[in-house]
Amino acid sequence: MGALTRRLPGGSTVHIEDIQDQVELALMRAGEHKVARAYVLYREQRTRERAEKTPAAPKKAHRISISCADGSTRPLDVARLQRLMAEACRGLEAVDGQAVLDDTYRNLFDGVKEADVSQALVMSARALIEQDPAYGLVAARLLLDILRREALEFLGMAMGVETQADLAERYGDYFTAYIKRATDLELLDRRLAQYDLECLGTALEPERDLAFTYLGLQTLYDRYFIHSTHGVHFELPQAFFMRVAMGLAMNGA
Repeated sequence: MGALTRRLPGGSTVHIEDIQDQVELALMRAGEHKVARAYVLYREQRTRERAEKTPAAPKKAHRISISCADGSTRPLDVARLQRLMAEACRGLEAVDGQAVLDDTYRNLFDGVKEADVSQALVMSARALIEQDPAYGLVAARLLLDILRREALEFLGMAMGVETQADLAERYGDYFTAYIKRATDLELLDRRLAQYDLECLGTALEPERDLAFTYLGLQTLYDRYFIHSTHGVHFELPQAFFMRVAMGLAMNGA
């Protein structure tokens, strides 16, 4: 329930896909892999049935307008989605990024919320994991975009950062800002801010954030990443591991 309520800013409604996501995650975490696999197949079947009952042709992506958090609207940034997909598929020869994008476009509609576009990308990639496990990496990398934007917007650093490659150049700055904000909010021990944060930031390897599977990254986000009192998560994977290492070193473990 906590994973769902964190996704309800401003009185939003819970989508059936969100509930299904949590059921799937709970089954996998409980070790019920056969049941989880059957559930994934069931979801795919129902998705196909719904698509078959929809006679209208999918809208062209460039004609879709999205609703921003501030109430404004703007055209869907197709070029950004293509950049994200290219990064998500890099090094994975067996995956088809265009298939993920095409499925995403079919599930979008005029006026869709900006946050729902990112979720649609993740869900389209997840639906193909049964076809090839490599899509689990694609889904994780697309999920990482959601985490990255949430964290950087909270820290006021989102401008100019659209992909993990963009963040790589500023990961050290992000790490310093993250530690300072977390200690100011008393979410972390203030002694962590006494470390040489610039030095530690240069030791981080941002590309390792791309090595997670979907379940692994979602579990970190739901259970372990720190967040503000308003439920905003602003901890990214490599920052999380460095923070744990700093705490262990500080306590002489």
